[in-house]
Amino acid sequence: MPQVRPTHIDLASILAEPNPSVDLRLYAYEASTSNFLRAVTNYANRAVAEITKHRNAQEADKKRLVEKTVAVKAETNQCKVKEIELLAVMEREKEEVREAETSITALKRQLASIRETCQSVDAEIEQYRALTANLKREKDRERQTLEMHAAQTGPELNACETRLRCHIEGIEKDRLLIRFTHIDKLDIDREFSFVLDVASSSNQVITTTPPLPNLPILLNELNETRDIFHFIRSMRSAFALLVEKH
Repeated sequence: MPQVRPTHIDLASILAEPNPSVDLRLYAYEASTSNFLRAVTNYANRAVAEITKHRNAQEADKKRLVEKTVAVKAETNQCKVKEIELLAVMEREKEEVREAETSITALKRQLASIRETCQSVDAEIEQYRALTANLKREKDRERQTLEMHAAQTGPELNACETRLRCHIEGIEKDRLLIRFTHIDKLDIDREFSFVLDVASSSNQVITTTPPLPNLPILLNELNETRDIFHFIRSMRSAFALLVEKH
């Protein structure tokens, strides 16, 4: 802005004029004032713009901070929820571990009990094996004895069967079936039979075909003498007597 130099005024000359006046140069003042006001207005506008710019920036920063704070709070809340969930999961896992440990302890006790039972069973098995071995040895000795007796009595049995026209066979354990023929002269193939039980010390006749009235007497004699061959001969004689009477 151009500077206006102050004008020197000669007051005496001015007063000597018929119409004294002073040129105040108001146009220059008005121009200077206008320029000043324009400069002040520009400054104020720039200041307001700068203040507005800073205020907008601050508002934007504040908004970003608020949004970030909200996001951080939301993330914190999510983390807290996840933490609670993880704590619940950890508690469940601890409970599962305790249950598993309890089950393992129970299974260990069961295993120990089963092992004791197995040891007891093994001991019983060994006892049974020993008992079985003893029984087998006894059976072997009995079989050998029976084979020896069979070898000794075989010829006598054959002679008895041939002479008495009978057939002797074992039908069950300790039971003998004795069948006779050639008793009834009218029907020599007719069979007369009885089943002798020799399991106990007192021999018994289970059944006879046909029935014999004097069977108890013959059984008493057998149990007294223990002579089975004589008893067989007596039974044949009793059947023959029964046929003659009828």
